[in-house]
Amino acid sequence: MADIQQQVQQVFARILKDIRVELKDEFDQNFEREAFFSEKWTRRKSPVHGGRSGHLLVDSGTLRGSIRSEIKGDSVFFSSDLPYAGIHNDGGEIVVTARMRRFFWAKYREANGGTWGRGGRTATHSTNVEAEFWKMMALKKVGSVVKIPRRRFLGVNAEVEKIVTGIVEDGLKEYFENEFNVDIRSL
Repeated sequence: MADIQQQVQQVFARILKDIRVELKDEFDQNFEREAFFSEKWTRRKSPVHGGRSGHLLVDSGTLRGSIRSEIKGDSVFFSSDLPYAGIHNDGGEIVVTARMRRFFWAKYREANGGTWGRGGRTATHSTNVEAEFWKMMALKKVGSVVKIPRRRFLGVNAEVEKIVTGIVEDGLKEYFENEFNVDIRSL
């Protein structure tokens, strides 16, 4: 009996590893899909597109690369330790601080080629639009609220459950066919 118990534990451990690998890949693909599976992300309202890919939530790739997975007991956990991951995944509101305003002013200056937009500098239309966006953000009053739309990249939904169910069924089918030469479809 101990032998079967050990086999079951090994099968279960393999199934958890398969779930971990498959869902990690699917959650990563959410950044390519710009959706949580079939739930499309809200498009940006700002003209700032950031990043080489032009994809939502992918400026430097740090958020996408921060997704971690861990098997604990009989569960698989996915997380990100980045402080801004939660607000992007769940949506919400952030309060503008003086530090944020300094950041916005720095981005405004960067969008103007290192200047404050004066001195006869000729800029392209896209640079001016980007600079104006950062200026608008920098002029927000400390204490005002910025709404961040929900753009889930981690979580549970029907599609995740379907993937997990498929992996569990495949793992059990393989075990019964290999160990007992039983086709579980006939049961």
